Amino acid sequence: MKKVSIIIPVFNEINTVNQLLEKVEQAAFSGLEKEIIIVDDSSTDGTKEILKNLADKYTILFHDKNKGKGAAIRSAIGKVTGDFTVIQDADLEYLPDDYDKLLPLLINDEADVVYGSRFRNKENLKNFLLKNKIANKFLTILTNILYNAEITDMETCYKAFKSEFIKNITINSDRFDFEPEITAKILKQKIRLKEVPINYLGRSHDEGKKINWKDGLHAIFTLIKYRFKD
Repeated sequence: MKKVSIIIPVFNEINTVNQLLEKVEQAAFSGLEKEIIIVDDSSTDGTKEILKNLADKYTILFHDKNKGKGAAIRSAIGKVTGDFTVIQDADLEYLPDDYDKLLPLLINDEADVVYGSRFRNKENLKNFLLKNKIANKFLTILTNILYNAEITDMETCYKAFKSEFIKNITINSDRFDFEPEITAKILKQKIRLKEVPINYLGRSHDEGKKINWKDGLHAIFTLIKYRFKD
C-alpha cells in the first residue's frame, strides 16, 4: 500500500490543533496509508504541551525558537517516508475533507504536484477579507506573468506532491515566502502542476491569522528573485 505524509506546521494554535488532528484522522485518503508529521515552531500558548502528550501517536518535531512556516516544512521533509506529501495548516481555514480531491491526480499519475485552489470554488469568495483577496489575486497574477503560467491560487496552503519532487527542491525560505519560492521552482522546472477547487474558511487576525502585509512584500521579492536565480 502506498503512503501519504501529512506535514503540519504549528505555531500558537491551542484553540484548533486538537480539532484539526481529529479532522485529519477522519479524512479520506484514497486508500492510502498515512503518516502525520507535526512541527511545533516554538509555540508559547500551550500548543507545545498538547503536542508533547501526542508524541507516541505522531511524528512530532519541536523547534527551540520560532523560525517560520518554511523552516518548519523544511524540518518535516526530512522525516517524510510517504509516496505523496500534503501540507496542512493547523488553523482550520482548510478542510482535510479535500484531500480526496488532491490525491487522486497524484495516484493516477495525472500530475506531479496538485494545488488546491480557493478561487476555483466561487463559494469561497465570501470567506476572504477583501484586502487578503486582492493581495492573493495580485500575487497570483504576478506569478503568472513572471513564469508564463496559468494558475489561480499561488498562495494556497493546500499543496500536494509526489514526495520525490518536494524532496528534490531546495527550500531556502524560512517564513511565509515558502509559498512563492516553491511555486517559482516548480514552474521553472516544468513540473506537471494541476489545480482542483477546494473549500476555504478564512479567519481574521483577531482569530489568529498570522500573515500580514510585510509577508506580501516578501512574496513579491521572492517571486522576482527566483525568476532570475535558481
